[in-house]
Amino acid sequence: MTQGGAARRTVLGAAVMAAGGAFGALAAGAGPAAAAERGHGGGSGGYRDLPVPTVIGHRGASGYRPEHTIASYQLALDLGADVVEQDLVPTKDGHLVCRHENEIGGTTDVADHPAFAARKTTKTVDGVPVTGWFTEDFTLAELKTLRAKERIPAVRQRNTLYDGRWDVPTFEEVLRWADREGKRRGKRVWLHVETKHPTYFRGLGLGLEEPLARLLRRHGRDGRGAPLFLQSFEPSSIQRLSRLVSAPRVVLLSAAGTRPWDFEAAKDPRTVADLVKPAGLKWIAGFAQGIGPTMDLILPRDAAGRLGAPTTLVADAHAQGLILHPYTARNENSFLPAEYRKGTDPAAYGDAFGAFRTYFEQGIDGIFTDQPDTGLLAAEAFRPGRGVNP
Repeated sequence: MTQGGAARRTVLGAAVMAAGGAFGALAAGAGPAAAAERGHGGGSGGYRDLPVPTVIGHRGASGYRPEHTIASYQLALDLGADVVEQDLVPTKDGHLVCRHENEIGGTTDVADHPAFAARKTTKTVDGVPVTGWFTEDFTLAELKTLRAKERIPAVRQRNTLYDGRWDVPTFEEVLRWADREGKRRGKRVWLHVETKHPTYFRGLGLGLEEPLARLLRRHGRDGRGAPLFLQSFEPSSIQRLSRLVSAPRVVLLSAAGTRPWDFEAAKDPRTVADLVKPAGLKWIAGFAQGIGPTMDLILPRDAAGRLGAPTTLVADAHAQGLILHPYTARNENSFLPAEYRKGTDPAAYGDAFGAFRTYFEQGIDGIFTDQPDTGLLAAEAFRPGRGVNP
C-alpha cells in the first residue's frame, strides 16, 4: 500500500511522458451540432484533443491528500492528471470556495473553534436534513481561520497526517494557481468545475452561476477556447451557464431512480432513468457537450456488489455527440466492485487496475478518480496507438 517514493515517481514519469496530452484551445461549442463527431484528436485543440480516456483528479488527488485543498490539486497535477476537479459552494458574503459540500464539519476543524460552536445547526438541503456547520453562514474571512482535514479517516488514515496544514481555497485562488502552473509547465491546466446545490443557494440569494461566470471571464476561461469543463447535477444550472459562458458543459447523473433537485423544485416528473434514454440524451445535447454518470448507470452492480452486464448508455450518449466522464474510480476495497476486492480490510487496495480495465473497455471518454497516478497508468494501454494490454 506504500504510495510514495522514488520508484513510483520513476514509473509515473514514464507514464506521463507516454501520455503527452495536448492542452489547447477549445473548439467545440454548445449543442449536438458542435459535438457531432466523437473522435478525439484531429488537431482542433479543444476538449476532444485531451488524451482518451481522460484522467480527472477527483477533488484533486483526494486518495493521498485532504480533498479540495491546493495541495490536493497540485499533487493531482504532479501525478499526471489531465484535468483537476473543483466543487463550488458560496460563503455568506458571496465568495465561491472549494468544498464537496456546504456542510463543513467533516472536512474542516470548525468543531474545534469555540467561537463558532453556536453556528452548528440543522438545515434541509435538497430535501435532506443535514446537521453541522455551513459555508453560507460564514464570511470568507471567518472561513479562512479554519483548516482542512481528511473526510474519510477510517478509510484513509494516512491522509490524516496532513490534517490542519491547508486552508479552504477560494475558486479565484484556484484559478490563479492554475494560471501559474500553466505558465510554469508551458501548457494550460484543465479544470472540471461543479456547481453544488445551485437551486438551494439561489433560494438563499447566493446564486452560483453569475459569480462563477464573472470569475471565468476575469481569468479568460469563459470562451470556446477555455481549458475547463462546467458540471452540475442540476441541468438548469448547466442551461443557465450555457447562456453566460461558452466553455464545455457536462450534466452529472446520479442513480437511475433519482430526480435532479431542480426537477423536484419545478415539479418535472422526469428521473435520471428518463435522462439516460435516447430522448433524454438528445435533450441534454441541446445545451451540454457531455454527461457525468455514476458508473452504475454504465455497469450496474448486483446485490452482492458484483458488476453485471453493461447498459447501452455509452453507445446511446455517443450517438448524440456526448462524451462520458463517469465517476468515481478508487483503489480501496470499500469502493471497488466485489470481484476486484482483495482481502477483508476495506481500506486496503484491491485490484484497481482490473477495475479500471473493465471501465475503459466500455468505451468511456474519461473518468474521475481519487488516485490519478493509478488512473493514468491504467489509461495508457487504452489511448490511441498504444494498444490494449493482453
